[in-house]
Amino acid sequence: MARVASWVEKIDRMLVRWMASHGVALLRLSLGLVFLWFGAIKFVPGLSPAAELATGTISELTGGFVTPNVSLPLLAAWECLIGLGLMTGRWLRFTLLLLFLQMPGTLAPLLLSPESTFTQAPFGPTLEGQYIVKNFVLISAGIVVGATVRGGHLTASPEREEA
Repeated sequence: MARVASWVEKIDRMLVRWMASHGVALLRLSLGLVFLWFGAIKFVPGLSPAAELATGTISELTGGFVTPNVSLPLLAAWECLIGLGLMTGRWLRFTLLLLFLQMPGTLAPLLLSPESTFTQAPFGPTLEGQYIVKNFVLISAGIVVGATVRGGHLTASPEREEA
């Protein structure tokens, strides 16, 4: 039994070291892919299920000053820039600034349009509401990536491991 436990412990340490070594890079790449994908589909009329909600929110936030024919391509480009920045790892500070500037707008429909984001506020989100709530995960992922822009990284263990 002790042999099995020792074997499991070795595998566990190996997996945790691998996750610590590659986790942030994989998070950055997958987060970038999500932004690039969601941005790119906004360039194709009728392809993004979020287009109407997004343009309506932008219009409401700007008092009707920014119309959907301007806001949708601008938002698409903005999201694609975030995606490309995250995926390449270049200009991460600027990329993360774009991400964090965009996030309040993505969450705004929860307050501005509760009738379209909740079946019963605040616990019964509609499909649109669920789409918006997932942005809390994107924000958290951005924070984790941001913690590495000055060379920060994950460690497998805060204690020194034996060789």
